[in-house]
Amino acid sequence: MTTTSAPQTSTLEHTQTDTDYRTDSGDHERFAHYVRKEKIVESAVTGEPVMALCGKVWVPGRDPNRFPVCPMCKEIYEGLRAPQDGGD
Repeated sequence: MTTTSAPQTSTLEHTQTDTDYRTDSGDHERFAHYVRKEKIVESAVTGEPVMALCGKVWVPGRDPNRFPVCPMCKEIYEGLRAPQDGGD
């Protein structure tokens, strides 16, 4: 007599942390956004998403010169609004 055991399974629980990112879809496809220079360099090395001055989150990968500048980023850059990227 031969007995066969059932395969064992387990469940992995995922707890969201600050290192998990939600990338926005939409406007970032239509505009070039302002991002702090050190964040662009870091993203180029790590592949992690960046947050624009306006608060948009995405992984840069397109030539920003092909798009108009995001109006909100421009206002923030010119000092007309407070940054939404968590920086000073």
